[in-house]
Amino acid sequence: MSARQAAKKFVESYFPNCEVAYLAGSVVRGEETESSDLDIIIIDSSVGDSYRQSLSEYDWPIEVFVHNMFTYKNFFKQNIDRARPSLPQMCAEGIILRDTGYASKIKNEALQLLKAGPTPWKTIEIEQARYHLTDLLNDLEGSTSPLEDLFIVSKLADLTHEFVLRVNGHWIGEGKWILRALKEYNEIFAEQFAKVFDEYYSSRSKAGVIHFVDEVIAPYGGRLFEGYSSHSTESAAE
Repeated sequence: MSARQAAKKFVESYFPNCEVAYLAGSVVRGEETESSDLDIIIIDSSVGDSYRQSLSEYDWPIEVFVHNMFTYKNFFKQNIDRARPSLPQMCAEGIILRDTGYASKIKNEALQLLKAGPTPWKTIEIEQARYHLTDLLNDLEGSTSPLEDLFIVSKLADLTHEFVLRVNGHWIGEGKWILRALKEYNEIFAEQFAKVFDEYYSSRSKAGVIHFVDEVIAPYGGRLFEGYSSHSTESAAE
């Protein structure tokens, strides 16, 4: 059974009265692999609380994300605040499987949200990020444990990608989506980012990582340690 046939049959069997159903994920983007599952979004007014469920049906692993007309909006807002637009992305790219008149409206809402980008970072958040990156850079420079370095560099990659995208008003990624999010921002920078960290994991030479991260934060004041206070940033946010 094809992905679309299986998804449609799943909706008919499990959520026959839902207002909206979308099929999203890699099978929709043309990136399907042997391990791909079906991401199905359900909007159903009879559901009290949102939930996510994993199951297997019709020879497919299925991830179903269930919402009502209010909870999907709450999740959209949470996605804006954390700058990871997982649900809006799925709704925007999704193939409509069922529609009682709301599917296009929700899809357009998601598209507008994606186009607008996440909530911009304020000075307070930039300073917090610089401080955390400084702490990791100092740890990496002073570390004498190659095994500990692996985890420091992994965290640096994650926070550096977040820093670059947030200060430039772009959505961030997670896991495999980190590089994809960077490419959407700037393909040349994404290539540099991938090269720096790939070279580290190949050679275990940390000088390139340190230089790269220092260059990223330099236009925003560089490393931040002396004078930084979480109390002062909390006051500034009030």
